[in-house]
Amino acid sequence: MFTPAEPVFYRHPDYVRAKGARHTVINPATLGEEGVFAAATVAELDSVLLAAKTAQSEWKRLDAKSRATILHRIANRIEATDMRVCAELMSREMGKPYPEAIGEVANCAGAFRYFAEMARDEAGKVAGTTQAGSFQYARYEALGTSVHIMPFNFPILLMCWTVAASLAAGNACIIKPALATTLSTLEFMQVFEALPEGLIACMPGGADVAQHLIASPLTHAVAFTGSVTAGKAVAAAAASRMKPAVIEAGGSDPMIITAHAPLDVAAAGAVTAAFHMSGQVCTSAERFFVIDSVHDAFIEKFATEAKRLRIGNGLTKAEIGPLVSAAAREKVIRLVEDAKSKGATVVLGGKIPDSEPVGWYYEPTILTGCTPDMAIMQEECFGPVAAVARVADFDEAIERANDSPFGLGASVFTTSLEEAMAAAERLESGMVWVNNPLIDNDALPFGGWKASGMGRELGRQGLDAFRRSKMVIIDHKPVIHEWWYPYPDSWFYAEGGRKHV
Repeated sequence: MFTPAEPVFYRHPDYVRAKGARHTVINPATLGEEGVFAAATVAELDSVLLAAKTAQSEWKRLDAKSRATILHRIANRIEATDMRVCAELMSREMGKPYPEAIGEVANCAGAFRYFAEMARDEAGKVAGTTQAGSFQYARYEALGTSVHIMPFNFPILLMCWTVAASLAAGNACIIKPALATTLSTLEFMQVFEALPEGLIACMPGGADVAQHLIASPLTHAVAFTGSVTAGKAVAAAAASRMKPAVIEAGGSDPMIITAHAPLDVAAAGAVTAAFHMSGQVCTSAERFFVIDSVHDAFIEKFATEAKRLRIGNGLTKAEIGPLVSAAAREKVIRLVEDAKSKGATVVLGGKIPDSEPVGWYYEPTILTGCTPDMAIMQEECFGPVAAVARVADFDEAIERANDSPFGLGASVFTTSLEEAMAAAERLESGMVWVNNPLIDNDALPFGGWKASGMGRELGRQGLDAFRRSKMVIIDHKPVIHEWWYPYPDSWFYAEGGRKHV
């Protein structure tokens, strides 16, 4: 386990003793202490930023093949490293079941391999010339140093998504991990051994550290994943300094079960989409819209599948771990109680489990009869709760699904090609899954519409988020052009106001 003698921050290639305020890590499953870390001080932040500036000035000059080779070495290191320590730390810090923790870190290498090769394709654009003898094109260049403000739920994978893209684009990277997953993030940083000294750093701390990094003139772009409220604050702070920002701000994703849905598959998929990591996934299915003709049959199968889930410590054989904090569980309780008071029926769960007196647990919960006036249909729950509404038909399901301030993802279960294509076209979200929720692809853009964020991670857009374009005009044969100063007298207006032609 990552237990340095003193709390540290990471400035590649070393761990450095940190001087800031100490924070105790509490295991949400046992409420016991798991370790201590220190927040970075202003002086430490500025020192790291200066080192990153120096390193980046050389990194951006490397040819694309050399940068790609180094990114592949990072991927090799990830694949060769025994990640059990990092995964166990993650489970102890935030309660994630161990299979999900080890799966998360194991999936990080792909992002580095994808962006390693993507960075070798400059993808500039040669435009049709506006005048003879002129070569006119666009090129892309690094921004400088990017700031990566990470969430607790996928602290390693989501960090790798944006860090791989930023490094591939030629930038330095400063990571501000979530308070709840600082130790596992620090442990993971060792995989970056192939990078030049000073090019990457992990600086623990709270909102004050993030604010300092965003405000610093030594940073040039921001990547953020977290709540809508925090995302708006980050976006505003970055915009005030004219820095581009990629904001992934969560959502309240809908899932539609149509009259043509394969109900056995839909029920199993719904359990994973709603309760994966105790519902603490930005793309969790939270609002369910089930066509009237299949509603009762689906709910029966859904509940049967959900009852198979085991509740417990993430380091035991359990699918449902604790919520990350007491505050997170209090929000879930508030939303469920509000729904119950307004007429929702508890089909399953709806309470703190009787068998788990310690830890911030909440039972997998299915509510039916949910209506738009319930807070759970308007807010992001971020807990193991599926709020189900009965709808008359497919059109109503689409309309209700879109009736939300969020627009991250949306899922549909159907065997109708017509419904699948219509859903992909009509759903107001950045991602749509048909018959297979929560899937991502390094080569496709990840992000939301509306309050769920702006900008994109992954894919070509994920790389371009950390580059700036430059228009270049080259006349290979210098000539004096007729439109240059001074203008001929015939181009000016005559005394009578009539323009000569």
